[in-house]
Amino acid sequence: MIVLIDYGVGNLFSLTSSFRAIGQDVKVTGDPEELKRADKIILPGVGAFRDAAALLRERNLDTAVKQAVKAGTPLLGICLGMQLLFDKSYEYGEYEGLGLIPGAVRPIRDVIPQDLKVPHIGWNPLIMKKESPIFKYVHDGDCVYFVHSYYAADCEEAVTAAAEYGAELTAAVQKDLVFGCQFHPEKSGEIGLRMLRAFCEF
Repeated sequence: MIVLIDYGVGNLFSLTSSFRAIGQDVKVTGDPEELKRADKIILPGVGAFRDAAALLRERNLDTAVKQAVKAGTPLLGICLGMQLLFDKSYEYGEYEGLGLIPGAVRPIRDVIPQDLKVPHIGWNPLIMKKESPIFKYVHDGDCVYFVHSYYAADCEEAVTAAAEYGAELTAAVQKDLVFGCQFHPEKSGEIGLRMLRAFCEF
C-alpha cells in the first residue's frame, strides 16, 4: 500500500491522478497509524516550511514518519516535502525539520544572479550526480518542472541530481531509503510518471 500523507499542504489531487495514470492506487490519509501499514510513503508539500512542519507535529505525523523510516519503509518527499526531510530551514526564520537527511534549506536568492527571478519557476534539465532507484527510467538532461524559492544546501553526500538556475541547485536527494525531489513529478509529464513508477517498483 502506497500512502500519500494528507496534512493540509499537499498537491493531493495531482499526485493521486499521477499514480492512477501509472496503474497504482494510493491511500490518502492523515492518520499516523496508517503509516505503520504502508509499503511506501509519499510526503508532499506546497507553501511555507514553518507552517508545514507545525502541521506535521500537531498531528503526530512527524513521529510516525520517522518511525516508518526506521522500520525500513521507503519515503519520497516532494518539493516542500523534500525540504522537510532536512535538519532545518532558514525560510523567514530558523525552523526544525525531520532530520532524516543532513543539511539545511536556504534561500536561492543568496546564490543566484540578481537578474533572475524568485521563485524559480519552469522546466530545467536534470544534471545527474549519483545513481538512484527513482531514476531507473530517467536520464541526464531530462527536463522536469520546478516551483521554489528555497533549496537544499550543505547536503552534498545526499545529492543525486541537480539543476542549473544561475547556480547549481539541488534537484534530488537520497539517504538510504529516504528520497526527495525538489521538482514536481506530478507536473513533469512523462518524465515525472517514470520517476513515480520507479519509486513504486523499488
